[in-house]
Amino acid sequence: MQKTYVLDTSVLVHDPHALEKFEDNHLVLPITVIEELDGLKRGRGSVSYSAREALRLLDTFRGKGDLAKGVPMDGGGSIRIVVEAPDLHGVKPSGDNKIVRTAVNLKNSLSDEDPPVVLVSKDLAVRIKAEAQGVAAEDYKHDKTTVFKEYGRLIDEKDEEHKNGILSVRYQVSAEGERIFRLWGREKEMQIKRMRAVSGISPRNIEQECAIDALTAEEVDVVALTGRAGTGKTLLALAAGISMYEKKHYEQVMVARPVVPMGQDLGFLPGDVEEKLRPWMQPIFDNLDVIIGTPSEKKDERFVSKYRSSNYLIESGAVHIEPLTYIRGRSLPRRYLIIDEAQNLRPLDVKTILTRAGEGTKVVFTGDLDQIDTPYLDSHSNGLSYLISRFINEEIFCYLNLTKSARSALAEKAAELL
Repeated sequence: MQKTYVLDTSVLVHDPHALEKFEDNHLVLPITVIEELDGLKRGRGSVSYSAREALRLLDTFRGKGDLAKGVPMDGGGSIRIVVEAPDLHGVKPSGDNKIVRTAVNLKNSLSDEDPPVVLVSKDLAVRIKAEAQGVAAEDYKHDKTTVFKEYGRLIDEKDEEHKNGILSVRYQVSAEGERIFRLWGREKEMQIKRMRAVSGISPRNIEQECAIDALTAEEVDVVALTGRAGTGKTLLALAAGISMYEKKHYEQVMVARPVVPMGQDLGFLPGDVEEKLRPWMQPIFDNLDVIIGTPSEKKDERFVSKYRSSNYLIESGAVHIEPLTYIRGRSLPRRYLIIDEAQNLRPLDVKTILTRAGEGTKVVFTGDLDQIDTPYLDSHSNGLSYLISRFINEEIFCYLNLTKSARSALAEKAAELL
């Protein structure tokens, strides 16, 4: 059954091509959405890019007819812009309220035979307001996925799960727990080296052993590591990247994490770009300090003598901190690219990052799918989950969900109880 979908601005900021993903249904854009996109289009962040891209797409529809009357779409249905000012009856005239009121007016103007009206928004508050006024509301569902719940765990030798059809890299542990095998494709497998240390950091459990193998395997181009705080995701990624840089596999270790929300202007903080980034990137410096500060008797002496501090790692060019805002439009060959806190990215952001990867670049995404700070994202619709769902059948991809805390007994207990 056809429906009439009223789209909120948050949907087009999340996915500027959402207009093409409602099949043969009718789309309605309140004029408020156009005004808000116009206000967001200036700047170089991802939100500004999405606003510009959505407006460009609307302009292509405008070239096919009068958007105020409705323009037919290739997949069926139509798209139109509602330009009349809604009567808010004393309600505060915010953008959200205007959009909701447009949906209410539209619903009241249609007959029972017309397609039902549904307001689509990434904003929970907008959905609640709409339903309180009698309009059905739902989240934008096109990029939602639960694939990450099915995979990412180690496979027992007796388990036939590795034959379930996925082709990405997974790990199987022998019945006695002494051997670990990397499996990928339909029939490929190899035994991996046990208790392998990288940059002096030794694995504390089997999960971390598998993670180190994936992070250092030249056959694996994209790695996704998820898990709660303290499981060692970022530390292992940094240690593996530095180790691979030392072996001349990559020209540089590049590290980025989203300023929440991604693309936020850093101009409000004093200083140059590095000084502005420091508060956001402090967890990266903390992990670099752990790598540098590991007792010398447990480390490669050559590594200890060369890198005396985390600042020296950066000043020497071995590690480079890069704002995600500045990645768009670049080409990054032979980089070991680490994206930390990737659960705070949109699917569009992940696409932007991966399409920047040049020849010989490896990309590692780390994040906790239960700890999302970006508005309008959840565990099912963020960029990291989306990446896992799209790459799960690619032989160059590995997804591991780390479950065992390696930080401290206190951190593990806090994550469990609080």
